[in-house]
Amino acid sequence: MLPAPLPDPEQDAGLTQTLGPVTNLPLPRFLSMKTDRANVRRGPSKTHRIDWEFLRRGMPVEVVAEYGHWRRIRDHDGMGGWVHYALISGHRTVLIEQDMLSLRFRPDSDSRITAKLEAGVIADLDECTLDWCKVSVAGYKGWAPKTALWGVMADEIRD
Repeated sequence: MLPAPLPDPEQDAGLTQTLGPVTNLPLPRFLSMKTDRANVRRGPSKTHRIDWEFLRRGMPVEVVAEYGHWRRIRDHDGMGGWVHYALISGHRTVLIEQDMLSLRFRPDSDSRITAKLEAGVIADLDECTLDWCKVSVAGYKGWAPKTALWGVMADEIRD
């Protein structure tokens, strides 16, 4: 059996979601890294060369393909490769992309600020409207514009 064809990252903006051949879950989709250290391989098996390592638990990743127990992932910089499914979690997180991002009490730019987050912070993802997501980190929680986050689909709504 051959691996499923991989989507072209440059064309992802125009792709509609398809279902993964192994899990029957949408592709692409976001998950997070379960461990502090994970080998990212060139292909979907332990015999393939390790290209690099994830060194940050909770980092959001985009799953773009599936093959057996392996998932092809991509990070916020577009770097990708294959990881064993046991190394990723269904717990949703987002990466803060805007420096000193204001979290708001309500999903409204006029609502009071509850916290400010630096770029690169990983936050837990809660609910999302079409334009805003509620996130939490280190005991702080609030709403952030979806455009300032990486790890959530632009049209994704979560209750």
